[in-house]
Amino acid sequence: MKIVVIGGTGLIGGPLVDLLRQAGHDVVAASPSTGVNSVTGEGLSDALAGADVVLDIPNSPSFADDDVLDFFQRSTTNLVEAQKAAGVGHHIVLSIVGADRMHDIGYMRAKVAQENIVTASGVPYSIVRATQFFEFIPRLAEGAADGDTIRLSPVMMQPIAAADVSAALADIATRPPTNGIAELAGPEQLRLADLGRRVLEARGDTRTVVADPDAGYYGGVVSDTSLVPGNDPAITALRIGPTRFEEWLGAAGGN
Repeated sequence: MKIVVIGGTGLIGGPLVDLLRQAGHDVVAASPSTGVNSVTGEGLSDALAGADVVLDIPNSPSFADDDVLDFFQRSTTNLVEAQKAAGVGHHIVLSIVGADRMHDIGYMRAKVAQENIVTASGVPYSIVRATQFFEFIPRLAEGAADGDTIRLSPVMMQPIAAADVSAALADIATRPPTNGIAELAGPEQLRLADLGRRVLEARGDTRTVVADPDAGYYGGVVSDTSLVPGNDPAITALRIGPTRFEEWLGAAGGN
């Protein structure tokens, strides 16, 4: 099977490409660094020639509202047209749990726009909405820093290890398209402020983490149902990754 991974050199894409190649598939790791740019269309036709499956997992270099919306609209529209021309039979999109519940967050609106392009394309698809990655918790903490104080929302999350996301996508790539939305999450629900505190402690960082209900999430308002799976009747399946937070934290060495 020929599988093209758009975003194939990133946090999720790099390990995903390795897993698929180990399983014996013909895999194209597509990214601007390998000569394939889904936003401009450069290299797409050649990369998708003869492809059976496309995994759509790039990320915008800018999280500004207008930039991220433009990125996903251009990238996904170009992918859809290239897939139609190449006869690709399965378009897999990595999205975010709760994206359609957080309308005041620009990144979430952009992911919903991406999903809508795919569902309206006529290309068979599977949408996989994942929860926040463990690997992004340090970034969230740094973004909330004010001197020696870090203010994080105590909102409930069900985060997942990036490696578990790659493994799930590798499996989904070998299955028929669902033409629906599945959720992917870690095995336990934890509060964001607690996660940030534990990550900093593991790093030996002595800054104080304050649980602040007004801190929000990426500039938006969230509740305990916003970021966890199981709150959308349109979801067709739920996958749970095996890695628990303490296991990931020990393996990551606080980094």
